[in-house]
Amino acid sequence: MYSDDIHTLPPAYADIEAASQTIRFSMPSDRQTGAILKMLAASKPKSKLLEIGTGTGLATAWLLAGMDADSTLTSIDNEPAYQAIARQVLGADDRLQLVCTDAGNWLETTDQTFDLIFADAWPGKYANLDATLNALAPGGLYVLDDMLPQPNWPDGHGDNVDKLVRELEGRHDLHLVKLAWSTGLLIASRN
Repeated sequence: MYSDDIHTLPPAYADIEAASQTIRFSMPSDRQTGAILKMLAASKPKSKLLEIGTGTGLATAWLLAGMDADSTLTSIDNEPAYQAIARQVLGADDRLQLVCTDAGNWLETTDQTFDLIFADAWPGKYANLDATLNALAPGGLYVLDDMLPQPNWPDGHGDNVDKLVRELEGRHDLHLVKLAWSTGLLIASRN
């Protein structure tokens, strides 16, 4: 029977998931989001990818699983304890650069462009949006998750989501699709 259940997980996913549970990490990307990240990364051979919000590395593992040997992934987080898990489990992959810093400041000063940006943190999504989209190469993909109400949303956060979606829909340099699937995905392609 056709279903959207995810059974094939990236290498080391179980190790990251177990370590995440040990430290009670409560903001993981779900497996459906991971599966689409893997597929989107695979569609961008010889590319540069950016993940804003490494967390413990669950989504990072999916992105790496989809990337070819000639692609690179820069993943940024400001929480060393979370990113330490990603570093321990995934750090030997020479395609991965883990950066522990304030993503907002990093976005505002980078001159790099990326073929895929997965924004899973406040910077890159609700803050520093222009800097983030300026870092998106033509034909690049901008991917957001958690666009549908989540149990950990603070009061009033739905207004932030609505404002962001209106802003993205009003841009003439993006084509976007909103998916009421998984945690709510938004995928945009830059002209």
